[in-house]
Amino acid sequence: MKQLLVIFTLIIASYQAFANNLLADADSAYNKEQYAHAVELYNRILSEQGRSADVYYNLGNAWYRRGNSAQAILAYERALRIDPAHNDARANLWFVNSRLEDKPEDNNSVLVSIHQAIVTSATANTWAWVAVISFLLLCGAIALYIFASGIFLRKIGFFGGIVLLGTFTYFLIVANNAADRINDHSEAIVSAKSTFLNSMPRQPKQTEKVVVLHEGTKVEIIDSVATPDDPVSPRWYNVRINSSAEAWLRATDVERI
Repeated sequence: MKQLLVIFTLIIASYQAFANNLLADADSAYNKEQYAHAVELYNRILSEQGRSADVYYNLGNAWYRRGNSAQAILAYERALRIDPAHNDARANLWFVNSRLEDKPEDNNSVLVSIHQAIVTSATANTWAWVAVISFLLLCGAIALYIFASGIFLRKIGFFGGIVLLGTFTYFLIVANNAADRINDHSEAIVSAKSTFLNSMPRQPKQTEKVVVLHEGTKVEIIDSVATPDDPVSPRWYNVRINSSAEAWLRATDVERI
Protein backbone atom coordinates (compact mmCIF):
# COMPACT_ATOMS: atom_id res chain seq x y z
CA MET A 1 0.00 0.00 0.00
CA LYS A 2 2.82 2.38 0.89
CA GLN A 3 4.57 1.55 -2.39
CA LEU A 4 1.44 2.41 -4.37
CA LEU A 5 1.16 5.70 -2.47
CA VAL A 6 4.79 6.54 -3.25
CA ILE A 7 4.33 5.70 -6.94
CA PHE A 8 1.15 7.76 -7.09
CA THR A 9 2.91 10.71 -5.43
CA LEU A 10 5.82 10.47 -7.87
CA ILE A 11 3.44 10.44 -10.84
CA ILE A 12 1.66 13.57 -9.57
CA ALA A 13 4.99 15.29 -8.90
CA SER A 14 6.29 14.40 -12.36
CA TYR A 15 3.13 15.69 -14.03
CA GLN A 16 3.28 18.91 -12.01
CA ALA A 17 6.93 19.40 -12.96
CA PHE A 18 6.12 18.81 -16.63
CA ALA A 19 3.23 21.29 -16.46
CA ASN A 20 5.43 23.91 -14.80
CA ASN A 21 8.17 23.38 -17.39
CA LEU A 22 5.69 23.78 -20.24
CA LEU A 23 4.37 27.04 -18.78
CA ALA A 24 7.92 28.26 -18.20
CA ASP A 25 8.78 27.47 -21.83
CA ALA A 26 5.70 29.37 -23.02
CA ASP A 27 6.53 32.40 -20.86
CA SER A 28 10.14 32.25 -22.03
CA ALA A 29 9.08 32.20 -25.68
CA TYR A 30 6.86 35.22 -25.06
CA ASN A 31 9.65 37.14 -23.33
CA LYS A 32 11.96 36.36 -26.25
CA GLU A 33 9.28 37.80 -28.60
CA GLN A 34 8.75 34.36 -30.17
CA TYR A 35 5.02 34.97 -30.14
CA ALA A 36 4.02 32.25 -32.61
CA HIS A 37 5.78 29.63 -30.48
CA ALA A 38 4.26 31.12 -27.32
CA VAL A 39 0.75 30.84 -28.83
CA GLU A 40 1.43 27.21 -29.71
CA LEU A 41 2.63 26.39 -26.19
CA TYR A 42 -0.21 28.23 -24.41
CA ASN A 43 -2.76 26.42 -26.57
CA ARG A 44 -1.05 23.15 -25.77
CA ILE A 45 -1.28 23.90 -22.04
CA LEU A 46 -5.01 24.64 -22.37
CA SER A 47 -5.54 21.45 -24.36
CA GLU A 48 -3.60 19.17 -22.02
CA GLN A 49 -4.21 20.78 -18.61
CA GLY A 50 -7.64 22.36 -18.93
CA ARG A 51 -8.89 25.93 -18.94
CA SER A 52 -7.10 28.59 -16.94
CA ALA A 53 -7.80 32.32 -16.75
CA ASP A 54 -4.10 33.16 -16.44
CA VAL A 55 -3.14 31.02 -19.42
CA TYR A 56 -5.91 32.53 -21.54
CA TYR A 57 -4.69 35.98 -20.48
CA ASN A 58 -1.13 35.16 -21.56
CA LEU A 59 -2.45 33.65 -24.78
CA GLY A 60 -4.36 36.87 -25.49
CA ASN A 61 -1.19 38.91 -24.98
CA ALA A 62 0.74 36.66 -27.36
CA TRP A 63 -1.99 36.88 -30.02
CA TYR A 64 -2.09 40.66 -29.73
CA ARG A 65 1.68 40.84 -30.15
CA ARG A 66 1.27 38.75 -33.28
CA GLY A 67 -1.17 41.35 -34.60
CA ASN A 68 -4.31 39.21 -34.31
CA SER A 69 -6.82 41.32 -32.37
CA ALA A 70 -9.70 38.88 -32.87
CA GLN A 71 -7.89 35.94 -31.24
CA ALA A 72 -6.61 38.24 -28.47
CA ILE A 73 -10.16 39.37 -27.67
CA LEU A 74 -11.36 35.77 -27.78
CA ALA A 75 -8.68 34.74 -25.25
CA TYR A 76 -9.40 37.66 -22.91
CA GLU A 77 -13.14 36.94 -23.06
CA ARG A 78 -12.51 33.30 -22.18
CA ALA A 79 -10.27 34.33 -19.29
CA LEU A 80 -13.05 36.53 -17.91
CA ARG A 81 -15.60 33.73 -18.26
CA ILE A 82 -13.47 31.68 -15.87
CA ASP A 83 -12.44 34.55 -13.57
CA PRO A 84 -14.55 37.72 -13.93
CA ALA A 85 -12.30 39.41 -11.36
CA HIS A 86 -9.21 39.08 -13.58
CA ASN A 87 -8.51 42.82 -13.83
CA ASP A 88 -5.53 42.48 -16.18
CA ALA A 89 -7.61 40.56 -18.72
CA ARG A 90 -10.43 43.11 -18.39
CA ALA A 91 -8.05 46.04 -18.88
CA ASN A 92 -6.42 44.47 -21.94
CA LEU A 93 -9.80 43.56 -23.41
CA TRP A 94 -10.93 47.17 -23.04
CA PHE A 95 -7.71 48.37 -24.68
CA VAL A 96 -7.97 46.05 -27.69
CA ASN A 97 -11.69 46.80 -28.12
CA SER A 98 -10.91 50.53 -28.14
CA ARG A 99 -8.68 50.00 -31.18
CA LEU A 100 -11.19 48.04 -33.25
CA GLU A 101 -12.63 49.46 -36.44
CA ASP A 102 -16.14 48.49 -35.29
CA LYS A 103 -16.48 49.89 -31.77
CA PRO A 104 -18.65 47.74 -29.45
CA GLU A 105 -21.80 49.46 -28.23
CA ASP A 106 -24.35 48.69 -25.55
CA ASN A 107 -27.95 49.38 -26.55
CA ASN A 108 -29.44 47.71 -23.49
CA SER A 109 -31.50 49.65 -20.98
CA VAL A 110 -29.70 51.13 -17.98
CA LEU A 111 -31.05 48.49 -15.60
CA VAL A 112 -30.06 45.60 -17.90
CA SER A 113 -26.57 47.07 -18.34
CA ILE A 114 -26.15 47.45 -14.58
CA HIS A 115 -27.31 43.87 -14.00
CA GLN A 116 -24.89 42.52 -16.62
CA ALA A 117 -22.06 44.53 -15.08
CA ILE A 118 -22.83 43.03 -11.67
CA VAL A 119 -23.03 39.46 -13.04
CA THR A 120 -19.68 39.78 -14.84
CA SER A 121 -17.84 41.47 -11.96
CA ALA A 122 -17.35 38.36 -9.79
CA THR A 123 -17.53 34.57 -9.88
CA ALA A 124 -20.67 32.53 -9.31
CA ASN A 125 -19.23 31.28 -5.98
CA THR A 126 -18.76 34.86 -4.78
CA TRP A 127 -22.37 35.78 -5.56
CA ALA A 128 -23.57 32.53 -3.99
CA TRP A 129 -21.82 33.50 -0.74
CA VAL A 130 -23.39 36.97 -0.93
CA ALA A 131 -26.79 35.27 -1.29
CA VAL A 132 -26.06 33.02 1.71
CA ILE A 133 -25.08 36.01 3.85
CA SER A 134 -28.25 37.82 2.74
CA PHE A 135 -30.30 34.77 3.73
CA LEU A 136 -28.70 34.61 7.18
CA LEU A 137 -29.41 38.30 7.70
CA LEU A 138 -32.98 37.66 6.55
CA CYS A 139 -33.32 34.95 9.19
CA GLY A 140 -32.00 37.40 11.76
CA ALA A 141 -34.55 40.03 10.70
CA ILE A 142 -37.37 37.47 10.96
CA ALA A 143 -36.17 36.49 14.45
CA LEU A 144 -36.04 40.16 15.43
CA TYR A 145 -39.61 40.69 14.25
CA ILE A 146 -40.91 37.62 16.09
CA PHE A 147 -39.03 37.85 19.36
CA ALA A 148 -38.35 41.58 19.89
CA SER A 149 -40.48 43.18 22.58
CA GLY A 150 -40.26 46.78 21.35
CA ILE A 151 -42.39 48.09 18.47
CA PHE A 152 -39.44 49.95 16.96
CA LEU A 153 -37.27 46.82 16.81
CA ARG A 154 -40.12 44.80 15.35
CA LYS A 155 -40.57 47.41 12.62
CA ILE A 156 -36.86 47.19 11.85
CA GLY A 157 -37.17 43.41 11.61
CA PHE A 158 -40.26 43.62 9.39
CA PHE A 159 -39.06 46.21 6.88
CA GLY A 160 -35.48 44.98 7.03
CA GLY A 161 -36.76 41.49 6.27
CA ILE A 162 -38.58 42.74 3.18
CA VAL A 163 -35.41 44.43 1.91
CA LEU A 164 -33.25 41.38 2.69
CA LEU A 165 -35.73 39.04 1.00
CA GLY A 166 -35.40 41.08 -2.17
CA THR A 167 -31.61 41.20 -1.76
CA PHE A 168 -31.38 37.44 -1.24
CA THR A 169 -33.60 36.72 -4.25
CA TYR A 170 -31.65 39.08 -6.51
CA PHE A 171 -28.21 37.74 -5.61
CA LEU A 172 -29.51 34.19 -6.02
CA ILE A 173 -30.44 35.17 -9.59
CA VAL A 174 -27.05 36.83 -10.09
CA ALA A 175 -25.23 33.70 -8.87
CA ASN A 176 -27.27 31.54 -11.24
CA ASN A 177 -26.61 33.90 -14.18
CA ALA A 178 -22.88 33.94 -13.39
CA ALA A 179 -22.80 30.13 -13.24
CA ASP A 180 -24.64 29.82 -16.57
CA ARG A 181 -22.27 32.31 -18.17
CA ILE A 182 -19.25 30.05 -17.66
CA ASN A 183 -20.54 27.50 -20.19
CA ASP A 184 -22.53 29.92 -22.32
CA HIS A 185 -21.30 29.85 -25.92
CA SER A 186 -23.99 32.05 -27.44
CA GLU A 187 -21.52 34.91 -28.00
CA ALA A 188 -18.86 34.87 -30.70
CA ILE A 189 -16.05 37.00 -32.07
CA VAL A 190 -15.58 37.80 -35.74
CA SER A 191 -12.34 35.97 -36.53
CA ALA A 192 -12.12 36.84 -40.24
CA LYS A 193 -10.52 40.11 -41.32
CA SER A 194 -13.99 41.17 -42.43
CA THR A 195 -17.37 39.60 -43.02
CA PHE A 196 -20.78 40.82 -44.10
CA LEU A 197 -24.27 40.75 -42.69
CA ASN A 198 -27.18 39.69 -44.82
CA SER A 199 -30.94 39.58 -44.35
CA MET A 200 -30.99 35.93 -45.46
CA PRO A 201 -28.66 32.95 -44.78
CA ARG A 202 -27.08 33.02 -48.23
CA GLN A 203 -24.49 34.79 -50.31
CA PRO A 204 -25.78 38.29 -51.16
CA LYS A 205 -26.45 39.19 -54.75
CA GLN A 206 -24.33 41.83 -56.39
CA THR A 207 -27.25 44.26 -56.39
CA GLU A 208 -27.82 43.88 -52.64
CA LYS A 209 -26.28 46.22 -50.10
CA VAL A 210 -24.51 44.54 -47.21
CA VAL A 211 -23.14 45.70 -43.87
CA VAL A 212 -19.49 44.85 -43.28
CA LEU A 213 -18.15 43.72 -39.90
CA HIS A 214 -14.44 43.64 -39.14
CA GLU A 215 -12.36 41.32 -36.99
CA GLY A 216 -12.83 41.43 -33.26
CA THR A 217 -16.49 42.44 -33.28
CA LYS A 218 -18.61 40.59 -30.73
CA VAL A 219 -21.97 39.14 -31.82
CA GLU A 220 -24.66 37.15 -30.04
CA ILE A 221 -25.73 33.96 -31.82
CA ILE A 222 -29.50 33.55 -31.75
CA ASP A 223 -30.04 30.75 -34.24
CA SER A 224 -28.23 28.77 -36.90
CA VAL A 225 -29.14 27.00 -40.09
CA ALA A 226 -27.27 24.43 -42.16
CA THR A 227 -26.54 25.39 -45.77
CA PRO A 228 -24.92 22.30 -47.33
CA ASP A 229 -25.28 23.75 -50.83
CA ASP A 230 -23.21 26.80 -49.93
CA PRO A 231 -19.64 26.19 -51.21
CA VAL A 232 -18.20 28.85 -48.85
CA SER A 233 -19.95 28.18 -45.55
CA PRO A 234 -21.99 25.05 -44.69
CA ARG A 235 -23.70 26.93 -41.83
CA TRP A 236 -25.00 30.43 -41.20
CA TYR A 237 -25.67 32.15 -37.88
CA ASN A 238 -28.51 34.49 -37.10
CA VAL A 239 -26.78 37.04 -34.85
CA ARG A 240 -27.58 40.11 -32.82
CA ILE A 241 -25.15 43.03 -32.85
CA ASN A 242 -24.99 45.65 -30.09
CA SER A 243 -28.00 44.03 -28.37
CA SER A 244 -30.42 45.18 -31.08
CA ALA A 245 -29.92 44.62 -34.82
CA GLU A 246 -30.27 41.08 -36.15
CA ALA A 247 -28.83 39.63 -39.35
CA TRP A 248 -27.18 36.53 -40.82
CA LEU A 249 -23.48 35.87 -41.29
CA ARG A 250 -21.28 32.95 -42.23
CA ALA A 251 -20.42 30.62 -39.36
CA THR A 252 -16.91 30.21 -40.76
CA ASP A 253 -16.18 33.90 -40.12
CA VAL A 254 -16.75 33.80 -36.36
CA GLU A 255 -15.53 31.77 -33.39
CA ARG A 256 -17.63 31.12 -30.30
CA ILE A 257 -16.30 32.36 -26.96
